[in-house]
Amino acid sequence: MVDLYKNFNTPLTHQQLFNWHKMLTNGRRDLTDIGTYRTHEDPMQVVSGRLDRPTVHFEAPPSHDMHKEMEQFILWFNTLSSKKENNVLPIAKAGITHLYFVCIHPFEDGNGRIGRALTEKCVAQSVGQPTLISLSKTIETNKKAYYSALENNNKDLDITDWLLYFGQTILDAQEDTLKLIDFLIEKAKFFDRFNTEMNERQLKVVTRIFNAGHQGFDGGLSANNYSKIAKTSASTATRDLKSMVDKKMFIKTGELKSTRYWLNLKN
Repeated sequence: MVDLYKNFNTPLTHQQLFNWHKMLTNGRRDLTDIGTYRTHEDPMQVVSGRLDRPTVHFEAPPSHDMHKEMEQFILWFNTLSSKKENNVLPIAKAGITHLYFVCIHPFEDGNGRIGRALTEKCVAQSVGQPTLISLSKTIETNKKAYYSALENNNKDLDITDWLLYFGQTILDAQEDTLKLIDFLIEKAKFFDRFNTEMNERQLKVVTRIFNAGHQGFDGGLSANNYSKIAKTSASTATRDLKSMVDKKMFIKTGELKSTRYWLNLKN
């Protein structure tokens, strides 16, 4: 969210949270409360898994307590943020912030995303500038571990295991972000070098590989993959691939049926 990066250093307010919620849930007709705290009388349960057999991880405070709970949360967040000299490490504060907010679960939906946004705001305030952390992506890769950590660390005041989990998750997210930035730079360089040297088939395949992200194609690109993506014959695929290897667009590994092709991003 642009607002997060523009206003990372401003105190947290109810209105800022409401604005974030509106941005995240804009157009949702299935929600009753958009841009405000939840008001429904049903218990707010944090669940995962199948709709017909959900796993309940914990139950949040009732809706009628939301304003009081969030008043306390915002006061805590801003008080800790305003203290230049304190013994709370930024990564620990970020972990506590996320757990505290998610346990309240103040919105009808979108609490996880807003909780991650608060984590980024917390880290940005601690380092004095906006940060790029792919926290949502990292959590999504192992959602089961995330929910398990939440469930195991909201029953008492000892949240050591949660902080260890969340701290490692932030470090993993930072590493993933750095890899993504490096990948995007190498992608730009690749197209600068080879854009005019590729035919339509080659461009289509290269674009498909880049769209897979910095992890690339699992196991590399085979001649058969190339034929299917480019919708061309095996003989044409072989010629195209040989040309791309000769021009150092691709790196070739293996032989015969084990032959695989990889983008040459370090040329």
